[in-house]
Amino acid sequence: MKYLKFSLIAVAVIGLNGCLLGGDTGSNGVEGEIGKTGADGQNGSPGVNSLVMQTNLAVGDTDCPNSGVQFDSGIDTDASGSLEISEITNTNYVCVPGVTSVSFTQLLSSLNNDWFIDGAALVSANKNTWLTATSSTGVQSNLPDTQQVTSYSTNSAAQQAALIQQLKGSAKNVILFVGDGMGVSTVTASRILEGQIKGQLGEGNSLSFDRFPFAGLAKTYNVNAQTPDSAGTMTAMVSGVKTDVGVIGVDEDIVRGDCSTVAGNELITALELAELAGKSTGIISTARITHATPAATYAKSADRNWEDISDMPDAAVTAGCKDIAEQLINFEVNLEARFDGVDVNGLEVVFGGGRRHFLPEDAAFNSPDAASNVEGDRTDGRDLTAEWSTTYPAGSYVFDQTGFDAIDTNIATNVFGLFNESHMQYEADRSNDIAGEPSIAEMTRKAIAILDNNPRGFFLSVESGRIDHSHHAGSAYGALTDTIAFSEAIAIADEMTNDEDTLIIVTADHGHVFTIAGYPKRGNPILGKVVGVGQTQATLAADGKPFTTLGYANGRGFQNLGNQITNADAAYAMPIAAGRHDLTDVDTESAGFHQEALVPLTSETHSGEDVGIYAKGPGAFLVNGTNEQHMIYHVMDFASDLTGKANSNL
Repeated sequence: MKYLKFSLIAVAVIGLNGCLLGGDTGSNGVEGEIGKTGADGQNGSPGVNSLVMQTNLAVGDTDCPNSGVQFDSGIDTDASGSLEISEITNTNYVCVPGVTSVSFTQLLSSLNNDWFIDGAALVSANKNTWLTATSSTGVQSNLPDTQQVTSYSTNSAAQQAALIQQLKGSAKNVILFVGDGMGVSTVTASRILEGQIKGQLGEGNSLSFDRFPFAGLAKTYNVNAQTPDSAGTMTAMVSGVKTDVGVIGVDEDIVRGDCSTVAGNELITALELAELAGKSTGIISTARITHATPAATYAKSADRNWEDISDMPDAAVTAGCKDIAEQLINFEVNLEARFDGVDVNGLEVVFGGGRRHFLPEDAAFNSPDAASNVEGDRTDGRDLTAEWSTTYPAGSYVFDQTGFDAIDTNIATNVFGLFNESHMQYEADRSNDIAGEPSIAEMTRKAIAILDNNPRGFFLSVESGRIDHSHHAGSAYGALTDTIAFSEAIAIADEMTNDEDTLIIVTADHGHVFTIAGYPKRGNPILGKVVGVGQTQATLAADGKPFTTLGYANGRGFQNLGNQITNADAAYAMPIAAGRHDLTDVDTESAGFHQEALVPLTSETHSGEDVGIYAKGPGAFLVNGTNEQHMIYHVMDFASDLTGKANSNL
């Protein structure tokens, strides 16, 4: 690490003033002898003052049009305390960068959006927070030995500004991990469960992303909703703009369900910018790949439910709106149509569920592992998997574990994996899949191995979508085991990449009404009944019945399906059973147990509290404090300079 220090040498001249006091005139003293004159002393060498002068430059300056600081250095030969023009030997500038051009008008809907501007301002504020925290000396680090954070030393505001500018764009790769519905209580309970599975008490365990050096919180509300949905939240994270519930890739001026309001309100996403910048791009989800969270990276839709043409109203089809599945397979051509002269190579990796939205409503097109008599839903007769294969003749379309395993990551160009008719299996239920399907960790490993072949880097979005679904079904077991599997995928990504050039962000789109309650003793099974400190028997509530540590504020409520039922969605076939039940003889730690719920609903709901953001790598320092959710886009854009690199290719 190099430290740049400037020193100014000041010379103080002290003048002595005599004091005159009035009094009697004294008599003359005896005249002394005249002394001998001593030899003249030698003159000392003249001193040299080295000065550095700092001048603030206003907006409009010739050298720094967007303002900045000018540093002049030289020798103060006339000892005037300042540098004359003739004495300056070196001049340097630290200029504030500005937006000098917008190469494509589609960015204007983002750049001129109040949410976008707000997010950019929050990033600037977090830069200052980081600089304040890291510019002092002697700071103690409490990070684990395995986590190293690069520290910087600066001695002036100008040096700090220059350092930040140097850090911009230093991330070659960006990976965004989204745990759908993974609120703070879900992270805590999963951490404890994983620890207890390892034989620990649990509370002191850490998930892989718990060990990331930077963390903060995100406010999840949508523009028109206090408690959000995934469409609005993921749009915010990947475009930098908050928007309404239920719409994808468009701003708040949209009218949900009205196709005519899409045009002019489309947003550009981090994934699209990465594609324009020449990076490789990929999307992974354990949900349907056309579901809200993954779809927000590539689609523009007035309704999140328009996953295929059969889901769309006739008016929207007639007006020319395209379903989300079609937008996915035509991602490359659509992006090139939006920006004149652009030549991109499309998504390199797509892994997820949702085959039904790509296949025609005809049993002849069923996959070998189809769960329904007629797998496809499309009413236009199109087989989009075949169309994708025509577009990418060197690519690989796969639908099961065998096909997935056969992908050669060294030579793969484009891969398209649809591993289930609808969503992929819950992690707890994955072994029961008809043809077998990869885990989220396996998909992450395969994707990075393919994407990393591009020397320009890559952008990868990974969603653990079924955490959310298990919560909706009222199954803590399913949600927590999916979160643990998600943590394993994050660990693999961390292992395969370098902190010097890869930004990894882990977050959630929203939380759930999922609680950790009571006063259980340390090490009490997190899925078990509450047993108090110093006790061996379950604590009884005021109604005389035991209760579990985990529960839901609303939802379908209690089910006792035993260990044989690992599919959380089995609860939807059962009557709603909200309220209290006698759990005395119930194994609440079994895979088929569904927690009690207070308010009876057909499905448990999202919550509106903040969610965690965890980050490491270039730009991760911007994640601190409590943030608006759309700021996550701005962190990724700063770290990889996606906008700047996309502009340079246009």
